[in-house]
Amino acid sequence: MPAPTIIDTVTGLRRQVAEWRAAGDRIAYVPTMGALHEGHLSLVRLGRRQARRVVVSIFVNPTQFSPTEDLAAYPRTFDADLAALTSEGADAVFFPSAMEMYPDGFATTVSLLGPASVGLEDRFRPAHFPGVATVVAKLLIQGLPDVAIFGEKDYQQLCVVRRMARDLNIPVEIIGGHTVRTPSGLALSSRNAYMSEHEREVIAPMIHATLTGCAKDLRAGGAIGTALAKARRDLSAAGFAIDYIELRQADTLALPETDFCLPKEPYRLLFAGKLPNVRLIDNIAV
Repeated sequence: MPAPTIIDTVTGLRRQVAEWRAAGDRIAYVPTMGALHEGHLSLVRLGRRQARRVVVSIFVNPTQFSPTEDLAAYPRTFDADLAALTSEGADAVFFPSAMEMYPDGFATTVSLLGPASVGLEDRFRPAHFPGVATVVAKLLIQGLPDVAIFGEKDYQQLCVVRRMARDLNIPVEIIGGHTVRTPSGLALSSRNAYMSEHEREVIAPMIHATLTGCAKDLRAGGAIGTALAKARRDLSAAGFAIDYIELRQADTLALPETDFCLPKEPYRLLFAGKLPNVRLIDNIAV
């Protein structure tokens, strides 16, 4: 299978997309920061089902890292990523430099409210979503694909991107791809490499097991506060320093209006917490 075309400029990306559009091709876009794993590749396959052409961007976006997060330590595995994308039949890889994305004098960012300001990831990483929204807006405008695909594992990010694209009238359909898990239930993430084998195989899978049990209690009519408190106790006892375990409305991430029973509209359980060397997030539908 031929390797994807590597494109490193906005002009080159727009030229390639224009050629495909002239041929009548539908285009899907999968934005990534590289260090690809099966979760990312599942999004590429979803893109293949959605469109004739699939573009994958690989760009470690500096604006979404806070001063306490080590941008330089983020894994960069371009050769391995390219080999994986070749095997999946991706058509192009957009691989811009930081200067291409943020040239001298760059002075514009996206300001966010809505699902970006609900006290979840935004409470612990206040610089994260403005950086994500700015780079995603640029990526979507640069290529203007028909669809762009983001993983549900970063669920708040997916909600933020959907709201931003809608509010800014960016004519791209935003699609969520299901979280890919190991047989033990652990959500795939490049961060999993920072765990010991025991943490990865025994402790971290308790996140999904606990969220699943909590969702079962809620569906059975249990009080929301009681179910969440039990989940917090269980994961704290397992060794997690918990940032949050929350039940939120699936589209807006608003809090439930009652604590007595689960409303019938779609909801999402979301978790973030730390082990000694890694911070993990996860979520499931309720």
